[in-house]
Amino acid sequence: MFSFRTMQASDIPAVMSIQEQVYAPQLHEEEAVIRARLAACPQQAWVAEDADGVCAYLFAYPSRLGQVTPLDGDFQPLAEADCLYLHDLAVASRAAGRGIGPALVRHKLQRAGAAKLRYSALVSVQDSQGFWSRLGFEPEEKLSAPQASNLASYRIPAVYMVRSLDTLASA
Repeated sequence: MFSFRTMQASDIPAVMSIQEQVYAPQLHEEEAVIRARLAACPQQAWVAEDADGVCAYLFAYPSRLGQVTPLDGDFQPLAEADCLYLHDLAVASRAAGRGIGPALVRHKLQRAGAAKLRYSALVSVQDSQGFWSRLGFEPEEKLSAPQASNLASYRIPAVYMVRSLDTLASA
C-alpha cells in the first residue's frame, strides 16, 4: 500500500536519497535547486509514502507547451499555463515494480485536467521513453532553438514528450 501527499521541506533528504539511487550522476540536481523548486510550486510537488516512508516523488509546475526546463533550471510557473510540466519523477529502488510511478503520474494528470490544462509535457532521460509512452506521452521534435538548447542541457540522450489531457481515460 502507498499514499500520496504534497511534499514538505522535511521530505528533501528522502528525495535526495531517491535521486541518488535512480539517476546517473550527471543528472543529479543540487539540494538548493530541489528546495527552490519546492518553494516555487509547493502544490505541484508530491511524494508517495509506504510503510517505510517516502518512496517516490514528482516535481511539476504549470507551463506552456513547447517550453523545456533545463537541467538545474528554475521553475517558472505561468499564470496562463496550458501544460503541466512534469520535471522529475523518481521511485526508490525498494519500491520499484509496484506501480507507484504510474499511479503518481496519473494522479497529477487527473488534477491537471480538472484544472483545465490541455497538455502535459516532460523530458525523458535514461531510456525511460517506453515508460512514458505507456502513459500516453509521445515524442515532440518541433522545438524552438532556445528550447532545443534547454533540452541539450541534460548532456545525455533526452527526448521532449507531450500528451494531450483530453485522453486521460486511456492513461
